[in-house]
Amino acid sequence: MRRRALLTLLAAATVLAASSTVPAASNPAQTASGTAPAASSPAPRERSAEIAALQTALWNRGVYRGDVNGLMTPGTLRAVMRLQSAAGLVPDGIVGPLTRPLFGRLRGPVLGARLLRRGQVGADVAELQFLLSVHGFPCAHFDGRMGEHTVAALRRFQRFAGLPVSGQAGSRTQSALADPPPQAPAGVLDWPVVADVSSYFGPRGRGFHPGIDLAVGSGTPVKAAAEGEVVFTGPGAGYGLLVEVAHDGGLTSLYAHLSRIDVVVGERIETGGQVGLSGATGKVTGPHLHFELRLRGAAVDPLPALR
Repeated sequence: MRRRALLTLLAAATVLAASSTVPAASNPAQTASGTAPAASSPAPRERSAEIAALQTALWNRGVYRGDVNGLMTPGTLRAVMRLQSAAGLVPDGIVGPLTRPLFGRLRGPVLGARLLRRGQVGADVAELQFLLSVHGFPCAHFDGRMGEHTVAALRRFQRFAGLPVSGQAGSRTQSALADPPPQAPAGVLDWPVVADVSSYFGPRGRGFHPGIDLAVGSGTPVKAAAEGEVVFTGPGAGYGLLVEVAHDGGLTSLYAHLSRIDVVVGERIETGGQVGLSGATGKVTGPHLHFELRLRGAAVDPLPALR
C-alpha cells in the first residue's frame, strides 16, 4: 500500500513538474531600529520519508544532487528519468517494478518491514535516518546504511522519547517517530546577532542542517539569546569554537564557528551578555554564526523562538 502511494505521487509529479517548485527562502531584512525582525523558516510542506529514501537512492546512483527533503520536486522526477534512460527504460518518472531494482540495495524494504540493527542497508534505513533528523537527531548524512552515526542518533532519540535505549529500531521506535517533531516555544529568545539568515534549519544536500546560519563577518559580538548557565566552551568538532548555554525549560542554545570565546563553563550569563566573537572556525566555507537550539537534546528550528 505504501509503495503504491509512492508510485501515485511520482505519477502525479509528471503532470505537476512544469509548475511545482520548492518555496524560495526569503531572508529577514535588518530593521532600521537595529533589531532583527520576526521571521520564520520557509513555509513547511508535507514531507515523505519514502520520498527521502528515493532521493537517497538517487544520490547513491549519482543522478541526483538536490536536497534530500522528502518532497517530490521536479529535480527528483528528472533524476528518476535520467536513471531510467541510462538503463534503457522508458523515462516516465514512475518507480515501477523495472525501475526499483536500479536502486540496488536501496530498492527496499519499506520502514516497518523488519527490525533495524547496526550494519543493515536498505530504503527503510534511509527512511529512519530522515525521520530521526526531522525529529531533531540528525545522522552524519543520508546513505541508507545503519552505521555508527545512525545508531548514535537513534539512541539519542530513544532516550529523548523515553524508550529503551537499544540502538535498534523496532515497532515502538517507529511509532514514536510517527509523532509530530518537537518544536521550540515561540518568542522566548533574543537574536544573538542582527543579521540575515543565510541558511535555514532543515534538509541540506544529503544531510540535515540542525540550526540557522546568520550572515555576519568575523569579529562580530555574539550575544546570549536568553539568561542561562554556560555548560560548554571549546572546540566542537565541525562546530569549531563553540559555546553552549542552558536555559530554563530544557532549552540549550549553541553559538558555533566563533573566533573568540568570552565566557567560561559554570558562568551565569544575562540575556544579551557577550559569549564571544563570530568567526570561521570548524567546518565552514566562510565566516558566519551558526545558531542552534535544542529542546531536551533535540535540535529544533530556532526561528519561531526568536523575538
